[in-house]
Amino acid sequence: MTSSVKAIVFDTFGTVVDWRGSIIRDLTDWGAAEDLQIDWAGLVDRWRDRYNPQKARVRSGELPWTNLDELHFDALKAVFAEMELAELDHDRMMHVNRVWHRLDGWPDASRGLHRLKSKFIIGPLSNANVAILVNMAKHADLPWDNVFSCELFQHYKPDPETYLGVCKLLYLEPGAVMMCAAHNYDLAAARSLGLKTAFIARPTEYGEGQTTDLTAEQRWDYVADDLEDLARQLGC
Repeated sequence: MTSSVKAIVFDTFGTVVDWRGSIIRDLTDWGAAEDLQIDWAGLVDRWRDRYNPQKARVRSGELPWTNLDELHFDALKAVFAEMELAELDHDRMMHVNRVWHRLDGWPDASRGLHRLKSKFIIGPLSNANVAILVNMAKHADLPWDNVFSCELFQHYKPDPETYLGVCKLLYLEPGAVMMCAAHNYDLAAARSLGLKTAFIARPTEYGEGQTTDLTAEQRWDYVADDLEDLARQLGC
């Protein structure tokens, strides 16, 4: 099977980077330096809770195409109001919002991707906009060949235009592209369109009490412990 796969694309938030842990660490340190008394763990969980509903508003047509930085900023202001926090000045609010550009990879991420890159075309297929993905790659040493942001397709996953958009840009049939994700829904959408699939479990993506995506829920083409394990299974 691996001989037919030419490219691997990766969900990024949760699969490649530890978004929750990164944000809590980053903003806790910054907030202490700024003398801000904010429950950053509580804030990030509320912030992320608005992620899917915000995307759904775009996918349904309620909102015109809006990139993730802009959706995040609207959600951040709503969370500040919900938590009865006074908004910070513009520069500091933007610093908080841009924390998504500064996310750290899981410990295996950079090493695993460097190994996979030796044999395959690799890139993120992510709901994040181009600026987030490019800055994150620099920050976390993610050696992408290209950035397949959903911003390029003006559709959010799991819309078919995202997965098939990668195939079109690379001039590859769906069966020559593999989707790697820690989320079963993402892989199900990709498989339904003919892409190959690889599942990576990230059981602490949402913290210690995570209850979803703890295991592979279908017989995906590959199931790996982490990205280095996937590289080993694919002969990299």
